[in-house]
Amino acid sequence: MKKNSSYLKSPDLLPISHDGRKIGTLGFAVMWVGMAVVLAAFAIGGAGVQNLSLGWVILATIIGSVGIGLFMTITGDIGIEHGLSFPVYMRAPFGTLGTHIPSIIRGLTASFWFGINTFFGATAMNAILDTLFNFDNWFVCYLIFAAVQLINTALGIKAVERFADLAAPIIIIISAWMYTTLSDRALEQGRDVWTWIESPVTGGAAFTAFLVVIFSNMGFWATLAADIPSISRYIKAPKYERSWLKRNKSSIVGSVIALPLTQTFMVIIGGVAYIAVSNYDPVVALQEAASGIVLGVLLLMIIFAQWSTNASANVIPAATIFSNVGGPKVPFWAGVFIAGIVGSIVQPWSLFDILIPLLLIVGGILSAIVGILFSDYYLLRKRRVNVPDLYEENGQFKYFHGVNLAGFIAWIAGGTAAYFLTNYSFIVGFIVGAVVYYVLAKYWYFNMYQQAEIIDPDDEKYLGITVGRDWVITEGKKEMEEPKELSS
Repeated sequence: MKKNSSYLKSPDLLPISHDGRKIGTLGFAVMWVGMAVVLAAFAIGGAGVQNLSLGWVILATIIGSVGIGLFMTITGDIGIEHGLSFPVYMRAPFGTLGTHIPSIIRGLTASFWFGINTFFGATAMNAILDTLFNFDNWFVCYLIFAAVQLINTALGIKAVERFADLAAPIIIIISAWMYTTLSDRALEQGRDVWTWIESPVTGGAAFTAFLVVIFSNMGFWATLAADIPSISRYIKAPKYERSWLKRNKSSIVGSVIALPLTQTFMVIIGGVAYIAVSNYDPVVALQEAASGIVLGVLLLMIIFAQWSTNASANVIPAATIFSNVGGPKVPFWAGVFIAGIVGSIVQPWSLFDILIPLLLIVGGILSAIVGILFSDYYLLRKRRVNVPDLYEENGQFKYFHGVNLAGFIAWIAGGTAAYFLTNYSFIVGFIVGAVVYYVLAKYWYFNMYQQAEIIDPDDEKYLGITVGRDWVITEGKKEMEEPKELSS
């Protein structure tokens, strides 16, 4: 019994205190710039301009990325309010044991993304070494680049933020250069990047193509929409702040402003690359448009870009999840290397060609989880959480042998609906997951397994930073730091 208790209280999964939150508004925005420079986003732009003009692709990208940013801000409040990570809070809608299944799915997805981004960085590294030393072995470059990233990430969240500070300005430079150079290359071929379309479509086909771009962008970040509490719990926020908007200001600036701006720019470059050189692979596009020292510098910037993205958006969330599943025997640093191994075994170099349909399917499956989180946290618990019981083997979240059946039924329903309505995947999955979970939990499951914060919705007992509380979890009895008297 003690072993199981410790398993739920792995040090890496305990709530982050107010003093332990080191990322400010600017830091989170800069981190988002680093995270959002995912060169795989080029595929969305490149695929989009095959049927739509670049202007329509941009509009669809803005809608999709702002939309997913709003979802991230909504779920991110779990981390800001209570200092909880994604796999820990998932014990509420899925159970102390059941949380592992959706968490592992999210962790595997993040690991796959690590592999894809590492592959891009490795091909850029290989191109540099081939030019300078006639060394041509991208797989060796992959292994080296993967190892360096994993070691960096194992150093901790502040090391990641410092690296994002370095990478962000470099990323902006490379993005601007690629746009101007590739635009000029397209004009030389008589192609105006703002009007050229490879295979124009109209009517219903155009609307479908527009939706595919929207939901591809949402699916691109669906993993982080679910898992954002694992990062947002490190964001600084004021104590005793009752306003949701003010409390989540840093999250809004990062997820609703910095993310859409950067994502849109990446998609634009992917579209322009396809128009200019008929290929949206960023390394291929660069090699077509540049040479010599300029090419070397730009390829080096690609390596930096993938590094910063992987650390924050993929390795940290995956490592946190694997640490939760493995318990005390799998500390955070071990989870980091598990993520790297898993992301490499799937051979990410073969996933890029099927990225768009993959994004729609994965986005739909994960959107159901986002809907369940929204329903559980906002509609049922109304942001109040019995946090100590999340760490107790026999607490209220044990449910039926550690499983909340309402959560799993809702996830299956939402994921299935999204799969069959692929063009609307994220919205369909979110709505179906949220509605089914709300009905099943409220009128069935929570009648059998009563939830203290729903029966007694007391702010002083069950809110976190809003009432000035840092949740404190110990190995023995359940404890919490009592909030101080509210000041005027």
